[in-house]
Amino acid sequence: MRFLQPLRRLSDWVNQAAIVTCVACVLVMLGISFTAFIYKLVTGSSLSWTYSLARLFLPWIGFLSMTISLRYGEHVAMTLLVRSLPRSLLTLAAALSLTVVGVFGALLLWYGWDYFLGANQVYMVSDQLQVHAKFTAIVVPVSGAIILLHLVQGFDLLEHFIDDDSTINELIEADTHHAEDRP
Repeated sequence: MRFLQPLRRLSDWVNQAAIVTCVACVLVMLGISFTAFIYKLVTGSSLSWTYSLARLFLPWIGFLSMTISLRYGEHVAMTLLVRSLPRSLLTLAAALSLTVVGVFGALLLWYGWDYFLGANQVYMVSDQLQVHAKFTAIVVPVSGAIILLHLVQGFDLLEHFIDDDSTINELIEADTHHAEDRP
């Protein structure tokens, strides 16, 4: 499947961009919090806008880190159960997992786009600082699109399906040794 190679490279590139964006969001949040801390130490009073501004980065961190963990197969999975399935059910479980992930990504994209278009509020961070709700709303459909793009990686997204034969053999051997030890 040669046509998937450019999409896989794009998926890897988008994943790196998501990592950089998440790190930048965390650093900005830390910078804002540190600024508030230093200001409080120096002046004895608090800045009213720091908490409100810092929390606007949380949706970006949460949604983008979800796509990063998907790309590296670090999502929640019942690995032991899946690894103990027969080969035919293992393949079916992998296909169903990717299908569910695809449906979730499509729903994020579809409903997230409507959410983005309908986000008309303006967050009043302070009297002078206002942030439009579209800043946080756009991350929902963007995450859905990234999830759908990552699906071109196929079974590589599912870490518990990688090298399943050796793992299943290990489970069978462990169970066989346990059965021999029983009275």
